[in-house]
Amino acid sequence: MQGILYEEPSVWQFFFITCVLGGWTAWRTGKSVAESWGDVPRLVLYVALLGWGIRFIHHALFNGTMFTLQYYIVDTLVLLLFATAGFRYYRTKQMASMYYWLYEKTSPFSWKAK
Repeated sequence: MQGILYEEPSVWQFFFITCVLGGWTAWRTGKSVAESWGDVPRLVLYVALLGWGIRFIHHALFNGTMFTLQYYIVDTLVLLLFATAGFRYYRTKQMASMYYWLYEKTSPFSWKAK
């Protein structure tokens, strides 16, 4: 998978930078957008910007390429998964707690009408 999904010599560098640091930041980005009643296009815009930030960390710490579209897309898709999960988790929490007479949680990521 090296060279296809990540350019570092070790998968652990990709995992730490993109999944741990980037994933946590993306989760918090999803939380922020959900708590400010933002919508999904705003979330996608923020994650696209976060993707450039993660590419910069790869470039600065591990001498990776900064402007390679392939790795930017991979990083951004991974970040988008974390951000969407954070967004859905906190939006579900909002809907079930603020509108408790209308909605109930069906899972950590969804709600339904009562």
